[in-house]
Amino acid sequence: MSATTPVLSRPTSTLPSTAGTGFLRHTAVLTLRQLRAAVRVPAFVVMNLVQPLIWLLLFGQLFKSVVEIPGFSGGADYLEFLTPGIVVMMALFGSAWAGTSFIEDMNRGVMDRLLTSPTHRGALMVASLVYQAVLTFVQTLIVLGVAWLLGARFDGGIAGVLVLLAAAMLLTASFSALSNAAALLARDQNVLIGLSQLITIPLMFLSSALMDTSLSADWVADVARFNPFEWAVVAGREALLSADPDWASVWSHLGFLAVFALVLGWLATRAFRTYQRSA
Repeated sequence: MSATTPVLSRPTSTLPSTAGTGFLRHTAVLTLRQLRAAVRVPAFVVMNLVQPLIWLLLFGQLFKSVVEIPGFSGGADYLEFLTPGIVVMMALFGSAWAGTSFIEDMNRGVMDRLLTSPTHRGALMVASLVYQAVLTFVQTLIVLGVAWLLGARFDGGIAGVLVLLAAAMLLTASFSALSNAAALLARDQNVLIGLSQLITIPLMFLSSALMDTSLSADWVADVARFNPFEWAVVAGREALLSADPDWASVWSHLGFLAVFALVLGWLATRAFRTYQRSA
């Protein structure tokens, strides 16, 4: 080879890239990558279930007499009232830690290799959201099964379960995107932990997840109307507990969640540019 002969380097990507289908193929490959990791180390999935199940078991018994308080509008069984709130709480807490996988990839140099390859940026984000939504789907079914074993019965049937699953997965996608964006911008696990605590706890208590807001201060109910966490609780509870739910309310709250998830997903994907400029 002469000294003037150009040397062409091979692409660094190991992912297939085809016009028109690259995004979907990259999303599928990256999602499977995370699912395989979860199967190899299932401790995270189990740990994310422990706290919600404890709350379901303890709170369901500790506050079961709440239904007798005048003004309580959540039905005659507190366990049934509580179950959708616990499902959505589990979705929120789990998604708040989604950015951890991004930080691990940054620390190992995997993120930089992916970003310098033809890998679709949107696929990197969407794969993370899909993975978290799959975990939420599985964990929700487990929580509902435990609640049923404890005696909870849901008049909404299969349709109600599907709505609750949709609400929980949309909330998961929203806050997973927010967590991923925080990871890309801060690149620090401690910052991510602090942010998750700052957001999740207030959102949970400024909602009807654990208590009917009609029994709370008026300002709590007013704030809850603009709380995405409350949107998921209201949609899931209305569909799950009622044989004849207010579908207008259900669909409107699911619509708010869908728009919220799309906006956060778009903003989080743009955070890749900031990460690359600062790396």
